[in-house]
Amino acid sequence: MESASQDINLNSPNKGLLADAMTDVPVDNAARGAAPEGLTLAEEEELRAELAKVEEEIGTLRQVLAAKERHCGELKRKLGLTPLDGLKQNLSKSWHDVQVSNAYVKTSEKLGEWNDKVTQSDLYLSASSTLEDWNEKLTQSEAYKKTQETLSQAGQKTSAALSNVGSVISRKLGDMSGYSIRHSISMPAMRNSATFKSFEDRVGTIKSRVVGSRENSTDGLHSPSGAGDKPPQDNAPF
Repeated sequence: MESASQDINLNSPNKGLLADAMTDVPVDNAARGAAPEGLTLAEEEELRAELAKVEEEIGTLRQVLAAKERHCGELKRKLGLTPLDGLKQNLSKSWHDVQVSNAYVKTSEKLGEWNDKVTQSDLYLSASSTLEDWNEKLTQSEAYKKTQETLSQAGQKTSAALSNVGSVISRKLGDMSGYSIRHSISMPAMRNSATFKSFEDRVGTIKSRVVGSRENSTDGLHSPSGAGDKPPQDNAPF
């Protein structure tokens, strides 16, 4: 596991000899068959040795790439970078690469040339002049002027109506507040008037009569009927 955790050096003499990563597979010379046409047996052996070396380097590079990707992921995690940030960065880099590519530059140049040719052509100039004439005739026509005046008047009337509504609402609110203030101010004066005092005296008289009659009825309930102040009679026979 130590060799897997360490960085891989392509210049190391132990290059490609990671634990259990690559295994030597014996090749049967008889299974190879005849040498390709135009190659001697020595040349074939040399090419096969070179092929094995290249495949070994490819495997080593894949392991180096995987180790570097893991290390890159750990660094991003420590920096707090999310996969979305990486995606944005990749898209931005890809777009920059597209903009600086030869195909994009040539396409932009071609489009610029076509634009210049179109804007300088007689057909484009004639069409542009015709549209300007139509625009000028339209703005100078009576129908256009009447429509513009009508819209302007409608806007002014709408503004005036809204202003009047606001004034009415403000006046109503002012009247309501004035009424409440006048009402609160007039209450003490009304209580001191002769009419209010006369009404208050009548209510007091009625209240005293009701209370007095209630007290008399209560006293009658406490004393037995017929035995108020009369002494008890002696009914003994002579």
